[in-house]
Amino acid sequence: MPQRATVLLHPDFRVGEIDRRVFGSFVEHLGRAVYTGIYEPGHETADEHGFRRDVADLTHELGVTMARYPGGNFVSNYNWEDGVGPVEDRKPFIDLAWRTIEPNTIGTDEFLQWAEREGIEPMMAVNLGTRGVAAAAALVEYCNGEAGSRWADLRIANGREKPYGVRLWCLGNEMDGPWQIGHKTADEYGKLAAEAGKAMKLVDPTIELVACGSSSMQMDTFGEWERTVLEHTWDVVDHISMHAYYEELDGDRASFLGSGTAMDRFIRRVVASADAVAARRRSDKQITISFDEWNVWYLQSRFVGEKNLPLQKDAPRIIEDVYSGLDAVVVGDLLVTLLNHADRVPVACLAQLVNVIAPIMTEPDGPAWRQPTFHPFATTARLARGTALDLRVTAPTVSTAQHGDVPVVTAAATLDGTEGAVFLVNRSAEPVEVELSHPGVELTLGRGVQVTADHEPAVEGPEHAAKVAAEHVAEVDAPVTSADAGRTVLTLAPESWLALPATLTR
Repeated sequence: MPQRATVLLHPDFRVGEIDRRVFGSFVEHLGRAVYTGIYEPGHETADEHGFRRDVADLTHELGVTMARYPGGNFVSNYNWEDGVGPVEDRKPFIDLAWRTIEPNTIGTDEFLQWAEREGIEPMMAVNLGTRGVAAAAALVEYCNGEAGSRWADLRIANGREKPYGVRLWCLGNEMDGPWQIGHKTADEYGKLAAEAGKAMKLVDPTIELVACGSSSMQMDTFGEWERTVLEHTWDVVDHISMHAYYEELDGDRASFLGSGTAMDRFIRRVVASADAVAARRRSDKQITISFDEWNVWYLQSRFVGEKNLPLQKDAPRIIEDVYSGLDAVVVGDLLVTLLNHADRVPVACLAQLVNVIAPIMTEPDGPAWRQPTFHPFATTARLARGTALDLRVTAPTVSTAQHGDVPVVTAAATLDGTEGAVFLVNRSAEPVEVELSHPGVELTLGRGVQVTADHEPAVEGPEHAAKVAAEHVAEVDAPVTSADAGRTVLTLAPESWLALPATLTR
């Protein structure tokens, strides 16, 4: 007999509204994310501004609503003023984060105008590594200020009359990390972020600010970092960031498939840290989470490390992970986790958009294509609308080396009026029977998308990505084995992610 799980769902039980910014991504000046990624003026699809139309079209298909820029580690050694004005007057510089000669061809104006043309909300980061309060406030003024002030007038002189109206701003990046240029203690960073944030909001009171949280749950300073930083920044910030990457280590497939449980614990612990600060301050303010870097990244097993990178130029190939069907199932599971925390995670960024640990790959002067991880993200962005429902999942568990016991089945559901979607993950190597219990509600499941894991190593190039898509990504009818009033039973394929459109009526 297959293992059996039960998922109780009802439209009256809700987590919270889904903020469309949770389907964000990330464009950093790293490797080929910008140059030969979103931008390649000599490409046959390039528009009049030099941006690749094929990449933009795939970005729309992916469902990306927001893009974070310009970093990432890159931002902590970046002087934004060097990247505005006439391109021919801009000087290249050494990016210390990724040991690359940055040509400064693409800067603030080029990125923001690309985002505007494509209907993508920008999320900007300021340099709190090697710079500070004045530079951060000046960048807000440059982007959002009206005519009549120094930096707004510079923007106008550079050809942009209308303010960009950037609303979401990161106060630096991963400042807890010793790898970060300008790394600081929690106390040092918290004081600087508070002052920078105060100045930025004096320039534009309508902006939202993200304080740097921990770079991972494994950081020695995790928890205490959040407490200290939020004590300093409480009055000015709206969100605290989280970053997390997951990979299969030493063939430990069970732990990798259980990565969503690790993400869930991370979110709950950061929420607890933020709420503890609120309680101590007797504050009703609720800090939410900007999960502005997340993905599968083979950081330990494939990446040589920043210190081992030679000094390079001409958009070198850095961190161009290729993905498998297994990776795609895990990405789908991580999306389930984000939906289940819709009340506290309004912002999230799949890192990154193109070429660098990305769902979209390109070749210079060549094609652009979808990696296997593209499919669960695009499907979720398309189907998950309205409100995230508060499900009750009862499932057997499997023991993992990294995360302890994790449930074999995870699930999320969304509802917008009577139209919704159900997302189900089977982390087991065997089929699992899932009973969807929906008392008093009629549930109709439509034709959806299934992703199944493979057992083959990922290979570079569009041919392998197409092979995985053909063999492990499919449109499917709901695999219903029985249904009666208030109860629908499905069978989930082994190691699979399933997304089904649904109608719920009383």
